[in-house]
Amino acid sequence: MRIAYLDCFSGMSGDMFLGALVDAGVSPDLLERTVAALNLGAKLEISRVNRSGITATKVDVLVHGEKELPREEFWAQTEAEHRHSHDESHEHSHSHSREEGRKAVSAPHEHGHGRSLNEIREIIGRAAISEGARKKALEIFAALGMAEAKIHNHDIESVHFHEVGAVDAIVDIVGAAVGAEALDVDEIVCSPLNVGGGTVKCAHGVFPVPAPATVELLKGAPVYSSGVQVELVTPTGAAIVSVLAKRFGAFPEMTIEKSGYGAGTRDFPAQPNVVRLTIGEAASALAAKTAQETIAILEANLDDMNPQVFGYVMDRLLEEGALDVFGVPVQMKKSRPGTLLAVLCRPEDAVRLTQLIFTETSTLGVRQRLEQRQTLARRWVTVATQWGDVRIKVASLNGTVSHYAPEYEDCRRIASEQRMPLKEVMQAATQAYLRERSEKQ
Repeated sequence: MRIAYLDCFSGMSGDMFLGALVDAGVSPDLLERTVAALNLGAKLEISRVNRSGITATKVDVLVHGEKELPREEFWAQTEAEHRHSHDESHEHSHSHSREEGRKAVSAPHEHGHGRSLNEIREIIGRAAISEGARKKALEIFAALGMAEAKIHNHDIESVHFHEVGAVDAIVDIVGAAVGAEALDVDEIVCSPLNVGGGTVKCAHGVFPVPAPATVELLKGAPVYSSGVQVELVTPTGAAIVSVLAKRFGAFPEMTIEKSGYGAGTRDFPAQPNVVRLTIGEAASALAAKTAQETIAILEANLDDMNPQVFGYVMDRLLEEGALDVFGVPVQMKKSRPGTLLAVLCRPEDAVRLTQLIFTETSTLGVRQRLEQRQTLARRWVTVATQWGDVRIKVASLNGTVSHYAPEYEDCRRIASEQRMPLKEVMQAATQAYLRERSEKQ
């Protein structure tokens, strides 16, 4: 299986991703044709730059000959233009009409107003790109729209995208979708993202980094800050990752074919401001046959809690969305016997389940880590027994059934109702499944 690994150790933005695509071998002509197909008066300027010792490809979007700016610089410039126009309208009030003054003041606001999602759909819909790339580009903008709508409590169709609806963002997103398709990989894996720090100026004011839309888009993704007081992950970059990356984790086991570096606009003195894209073949055959996902592991040592409570806590955790819960006997300090409580869950559920552990147990600390797990494809099949229906969980490896088992709760219910041994119900359900399977072959 051919995979691409996106290493976001210095954040992620649309232009950085485009640079990495070109550096990794995607044709610049393809991206330039894509930009021309959008018919927005934009073009690409591609150059080689150095970022703290790393040579990388820099892709700039020129709109009517002007280069895009980092968004806080854009809004600072917009405010400066607004103030200048306002002052100028007062200084020349005797030589210019009031109508001209109003136009001068309102121009920056109109520039930052952006486009609606429907307008962006129409632009992408008219572009001469593949249907697969079109679908991905629309998914990325839909993700941005949902994030903005939730933050501002608006309907998604009424959201105006401000700076992310600007021409450069449309170019970045559509270019990312087209370029990712051109990589011809089975999946893109993404590292934990360095989000940066400090504050950033947005359309609605000054916000802490990561910006609200970025936080919303990166739910479920592993993030951190290296201490750089700059926005490293932009909403556009977060949206691209949220749609294109199939999973997050450490550098996967792979045979490297090639790599590319995409440069950001800034040049930090002690940190290469680049994103790295590495392409190759997954080394493990198992990786091609099983699904992989990032999960959170929560652990707590318990040695002073009533054992009767432990079963209740396990049930509560499972009811609240834990993927699995188990306990392991351990010998703790001062030779006290205890239990290690282990919880497997989705990363987005970790905080809520940690709070439940603190509330329901006597522990004073919960450890957390992210890990990768491989899972077999699973499905449910319902079979009929003489006492009622029973669900069978069927697992497959590379399309071939590798394991099957009757659902315990269904069998337990029947055994209780019929006052018969549980093992007989389980055996009958298994035989019913094997009969149905044999008839279909």
